[in-house]
Amino acid sequence: MKDYVYFDLETLRLAGDVGGWNNKGAMGMSVGATYSTKTGKYIAYPEKRVNELIDQLIRADLVIGFNHISFDYPVLEGYYPFSLADQCASLDLMVDLEEKIGHRLKLEAVATASLGTGKTADGLDAIRWWREGKYREVAEYCCYDVKVTRLVHEYGAKNGFVKYEDKFGQLQEVEVGWAMP
Repeated sequence: MKDYVYFDLETLRLAGDVGGWNNKGAMGMSVGATYSTKTGKYIAYPEKRVNELIDQLIRADLVIGFNHISFDYPVLEGYYPFSLADQCASLDLMVDLEEKIGHRLKLEAVATASLGTGKTADGLDAIRWWREGKYREVAEYCCYDVKVTRLVHEYGAKNGFVKYEDKFGQLQEVEVGWAMP
């Protein structure tokens, strides 16, 4: 059985805390989360277990995320000396959708339109919670984002399209080729 690993992470610091978006590796990971199709389990990794997370991603047959190639991988590269984009087979749902419609979408926009439910918070909430010592909330939020990413991917694989709300508030559909072997 192939191991498709859905992935997301939350950071310790904001881009402004580290001198801008070009310094993602300095943002640090508070929690990374995965879901493996091989094990059927979610795992939340605290920063002290970041190497285990990186190992799982490298071993995966496919890493599926939402903006993970240009955000999450560079954050992890603050702990790892090689390019994860080069080492991991990846499907970045946001990148795929952006190529099809010409602009970026938020996971929330796709999940709400396609699934009728969205995220429970946002990344700024996760950083605030971390700073307040609410580690469990950050881990739960990160795992839930992984679940939403998985459900969006599965919806697209099953139906051949996902939905989103455009800038005029109109519901749109975009075809996707995310079929699962």
